[in-house]
Amino acid sequence: MSTERYLPLARPVVGVSGKTGTWRIERPVINYSKCIKCGLCWLYCPDNVIEIVEGSAEYVKIDYDYCKGCGICSNVCPTKAISMVPEG
Repeated sequence: MSTERYLPLARPVVGVSGKTGTWRIERPVINYSKCIKCGLCWLYCPDNVIEIVEGSAEYVKIDYDYCKGCGICSNVCPTKAISMVPEG
């Protein structure tokens, strides 16, 4: 069985649905000590607001200007490194 990972051919433009504004009630927060750098959060984010930064201690960056707080990244994280916290 191959361990290679295949990435999608195309991804949506960052924040294709516009900036979030003030209506988001929860936002994702990353616990970097739990992150195994699998990239699943990046792959499944519907608004493409998660950036992978190779060689950085903070491997995953979230653009909160465009994050809608949907929680998909938190749900797909195998180590529960991403938690949803109340906004504000």
